[in-house]
Amino acid sequence: MHFQPMKYFLFTLVFFTTFFSSYAYAVEEIDSIAVIVNDDIITNREINDRLHEFKLQIQSQGKKLPPEELLRKKIIERMITDNIQLQLARAQGINIDDLRLNKALESIARSNQTTLDEMRRVLQSRGVSYDTFREQTRRDMIMRELQRRVIFGRVKVSDQEIENFLEQQKQFGDTANEKYHLAHILIATPEAASPEDVEKAENRAQSVISELQQGKSFNDVALNFSDGRHALKGGDLGWRGAADLPPLFLNTARKLKKGEVSPPLRSASGFHILKLLDKKTRQYIVKQTHARHILIKTDELTTDDEARKKLQQIKQRIDQGEDFAKLAAEYSQDPGSKTEGGDLGWATEGTFVPRFTEVMNSLDENQISEPFKSQFGWHILQVLGRRQQDETQKVIRRNAAQAIQNRKADEELQIWLRRIRSEAYVEYRIDVDSQDAR
Repeated sequence: MHFQPMKYFLFTLVFFTTFFSSYAYAVEEIDSIAVIVNDDIITNREINDRLHEFKLQIQSQGKKLPPEELLRKKIIERMITDNIQLQLARAQGINIDDLRLNKALESIARSNQTTLDEMRRVLQSRGVSYDTFREQTRRDMIMRELQRRVIFGRVKVSDQEIENFLEQQKQFGDTANEKYHLAHILIATPEAASPEDVEKAENRAQSVISELQQGKSFNDVALNFSDGRHALKGGDLGWRGAADLPPLFLNTARKLKKGEVSPPLRSASGFHILKLLDKKTRQYIVKQTHARHILIKTDELTTDDEARKKLQQIKQRIDQGEDFAKLAAEYSQDPGSKTEGGDLGWATEGTFVPRFTEVMNSLDENQISEPFKSQFGWHILQVLGRRQQDETQKVIRRNAAQAIQNRKADEELQIWLRRIRSEAYVEYRIDVDSQDAR
């Protein structure tokens, strides 16, 4: 799973904007236990709230509601899995303090091109309790931290895996710089599936294909049939790079045309059906600057004024024809570039501290700056050249390492979630197939 926190937060904001909108029942009802999960409980009112608000969310998006009992069952199962994870997090002492939570909420606001105060006003105008939204965000962050510790910490990617992946991409026409927007339906099979289990799942997958061939919306069919984690989002997996996708998905996605649906694809977890919503190719063109500098540091023996005057004298000597590189080798106090005549090589934008970058960007080629101060000391700087550099392959390799780790972690996460669910004590105090949990 390619963890992309901004996109996740955006979905969370949209979800809870409708999820916690206010409504009232005509008669105040007495809450009761619906499900016991280990030492914790889920109440009827919690289930009803989530069911009611999720129905409002789907309707506000103009989507067709699946049968209520099916939607209710999926929501209860999601609540159980979340509850188990929060219990495990508490046992490991995982918590999100207010400072970290506040930064996350500020990120949500920025991602929605607004301020935190404005976001609070928007939530309140829609009847959403900001405190409730805040605490739900905290719980989501706690679960992601638990998953990071349990799953991501033990998933490693070797150089050979990166090489194998890139070699595989070459055979497929070098699709490593492509991104796919996919929708997904999973018809799951048990871990130790019998031939009868497999046949039953395969027949169900064929029924799903028939529904789609009859013109039914993929979103609606996913809500009704999918066992996947993204079922409540209509199966939408979002944009994913080639390295983020399992080989089974990638091999299929690259053959699909936009809007086309795949046949059922068999894996250890069941049968998958994919729809290609869109596809695009990424290219990474970066601005680079070739510069050299001379640094004079300030300390107890060298004041700012003395450093500045010394650099002014060095600049005058360069202006009079002396060699920049020789003077840098003699006077510069930057150990990283001194032996190279002050040469910093070709650097991508953002490599240097802001003040250094600001001066560098203001110079013409071959121009030498006046002495200026950064956090490291006083500099004179010369720009030797500028260029646009295609770093697509370099970025692809770096991203591949991260994405392969995410993909492996996603596979581990699915297994882990199923295991903790099967190991938990879950007692239903309600009929999960009924249409009303109250």
